[in-house]
Amino acid sequence: MKKIVLLAVFFCGIAFTQAQTKEELKAQKAEKQAEADAAQGEANAIQAQIDALPGWRVGAFGTIGGSLSNFKNWYSQGTPNNSSGNIGFTVNGYANLIEDTFFWRNSLSTNLNWVKLDDKDNSLDDDSFNPTTDVFNLSSLYGRKLSEKFAISGLADYRTTLLNNFNDPGYLDLGVGGTWTPVENLIVVIHPLNYNFVFSSGDTVFDSSMGAKIVADYTRQIGAINFKTNFSTFQSYKSGDLSNWTWTNSFGYTLWKMIGVGFDFGLRSNQQEAANFQGVALEDADNDLQSYYTFGLNYKF
Repeated sequence: MKKIVLLAVFFCGIAFTQAQTKEELKAQKAEKQAEADAAQGEANAIQAQIDALPGWRVGAFGTIGGSLSNFKNWYSQGTPNNSSGNIGFTVNGYANLIEDTFFWRNSLSTNLNWVKLDDKDNSLDDDSFNPTTDVFNLSSLYGRKLSEKFAISGLADYRTTLLNNFNDPGYLDLGVGGTWTPVENLIVVIHPLNYNFVFSSGDTVFDSSMGAKIVADYTRQIGAINFKTNFSTFQSYKSGDLSNWTWTNSFGYTLWKMIGVGFDFGLRSNQQEAANFQGVALEDADNDLQSYYTFGLNYKF
């Protein structure tokens, strides 16, 4: 009986010691976490001071998505023997020179995607990867500051496709006006004097014209989240059918080190592109809303 009592006291002591040690470890962890949070706050404050200094700011992030599949004798589907694939990527990069009296902002956005479906029972089908999404935009904005939030500026903005019909059509906007930066990371460009050059081959409905160019761009990183939204529109003084607008969005969330998930989508309205695709006169085109999206792995450069 005495031995049983001693064993009970012994095990109770072990349990008490373990509980005490666990609570002590939790307290130590909380203390270290508080120190780490304080250090991270100081690091963020120093980084904000660095970002406010004159000089270059360079960065990029992108999304990669893809899948491959192969079926053999899978009779429940219409094409039992096939291989298929989908691969795409987006890149959003910038190189901005910010000085006390002027700025020079440069950006690159591209979204490319390929798809293939190889029917192995049909020797005449196309077994290669064919481009589907094809977006390329390059812009350069220079401004002389009149105040902290307003500048006189000039913009060169070029948009085309890379995989199919390069520069056919291609759009080049050259204009002058003003740039407003109401808050950090938001750029609003208003250029009432802008010429929209449209490049195309052969006899097409595409036409160049004078008009107004308006661009709103917001690019920011908050912790593990990167996002960019850009709205660009050209309003022709010659005809509303020559006007167009494009809205693109990119989101990236870092899960581990530099790897995460990303989502991109875009909308566009362009009467000239609709008429060219449908093979009708400009005024007869059914200008449906254009759209795309890409979802996949994200890599932060």
